[in-house]
Order: sequence, then structure tokens, then C-alpha cells
Amino acid sequence: MIQVYTGDGKGKTTAALGQALRALGHGQKVFMIQFMKGRTYGELLACRECLPDLTIVMSGRDEFVKRGAPEEVDLRMAREGFELAKNVVREGKHQMLILDEINVAIDYGLLPLREVLDFLRSCPRELEVVCTGRYAPPELIEMADMVSEVREIKHHYRQGVQMRKGIEY
Repeated sequence: MIQVYTGDGKGKTTAALGQALRALGHGQKVFMIQFMKGRTYGELLACRECLPDLTIVMSGRDEFVKRGAPEEVDLRMAREGFELAKNVVREGKHQMLILDEINVAIDYGLLPLREVLDFLRSCPRELEVVCTGRYAPPELIEMADMVSEVREIKHHYRQGVQMRKGIEY
């Protein structure tokens, strides 16, 4: 099954991590690839300490990517993350694969949409695949079994509050 969490609101990665916790609670193994992220996020630290069956790999830098004109390093890192996803599926050791921010990676031109859709079609039906990020393409929304849109109504950034450890990262 394919789940998509998209929209302009805060909470897409958090929702995916909630799905991971449910899977872990039932003895399943989860693999998460974070595209376009390079900062040490709290979930990465928690997993290393407390959740050995949840693997998180970052496949990006902690720098902004120029939409439509990514640097070579960003293309390479996205490709490495995508190839890792293919290997995770081939190995068949995990019951859930989370492709965090893959929607943004597609939208920014780091990964070709057709290739991602072909990959998702090739995944075993019993593998739960969770795709997150703004800008989910209509083709992915159509393909998915479940889509939730997280919509911003109000955000503390608009009041000048900066990113906070443990909340935004």
C-alpha cells in the first residue's frame, strides 16, 4: 500500500513517524530515507538510542536546494537515497519504507517522477510505502491508496519564531 502525506502544513514527517511507531509496536521493521535533509533531526537521535528496528538515513545536505536548478551534489545525494530505497525493497527485510520529502525531491528536479512511479509500482503489495512532502504530484496522488493533506492554518514562523530543537528538528 502507498500512503502520501502532503500539503503546506507542519506535520507530514511527524505523521510518517507515527505510522512507523505503530509498525514497530507490532514487531515490524521500518526503513526511512530522508531526502533533502542533512541536519541531525531529533527522530534520528531517538532511533539510534531507542528504536533499533527503525533505520533512518539522510540523503541530503542541510542547505537549500534551488528549485529547478539543483547542484550536482544534490542530484547525487537524491540518487543515492533512491538507489538505497531500491536495495531496501530488494532485500525484503522491512515491512515499511518511508520516503521522507520525496515529493519535494521530485518537484525540485532531483528525481524523475516517472522513475519514482515505476519504482512504487514494482514494490510488493505487502510493503507499506509512505511518501511525504509538499507538492505531491497528481500522478502519485492518483496511484496512492491513502492521501492526507496537511494544511497550514497558522504557523509560529509567521510570528518570527525560529526553528526550535525538538520541535522543528
